[in-house]
Amino acid sequence: MSDMQIRASDADRERIAQQLQQAFTEGRLDHLELEDRLGLALTAKIYADLTKLVEDLPAEAPAEAVALETVHDHIKRTGDWAVPRRLRIATKHGGAHLDLSEAIILHPVVEIELALKYGSAKIVLPPGATANIDAFRATYGTASTADVPGRPRPGVLHVVVLGETKYGQLAIRYPRKRWFTQS
Repeated sequence: MSDMQIRASDADRERIAQQLQQAFTEGRLDHLELEDRLGLALTAKIYADLTKLVEDLPAEAPAEAVALETVHDHIKRTGDWAVPRRLRIATKHGGAHLDLSEAIILHPVVEIELALKYGSAKIVLPPGATANIDAFRATYGTASTADVPGRPRPGVLHVVVLGETKYGQLAIRYPRKRWFTQS
């Protein structure tokens, strides 16, 4: 049996879906082509079916990674900001606040590595997103995901958090509901 006849894995389907989404953002595919190809990618049974979907597109770009470092300050990203595929945050006496709820996220899986000595981190996810913190250590602190599921789900953002904090905490949650009154 050739490699092309091997059954496709979830990771294979996800990687091809990412490549299709990237091609759409670059203007190589229109909206209807993206929808058609994503539908086929998510239901592909064998690897050959996946490769046919991207054979007319450039090869995948290398993984995007961004590193943010500080000693005493707080790193904050909120509102309309572009979330990289991999984000590394290192701080000695500061913390991090990452609000992904209104951010531009082109990747179905985002990896966030935290290196916090005395600081804490709060990550706000878009509604429905999932987060896995199994690779994160809090030596004298805590790590909490509240009501956020830990397993990936098709079609929604999945955040993988790794790294450690010695004396801080990690909190991952959804946006708080806002109650407005109309006059």
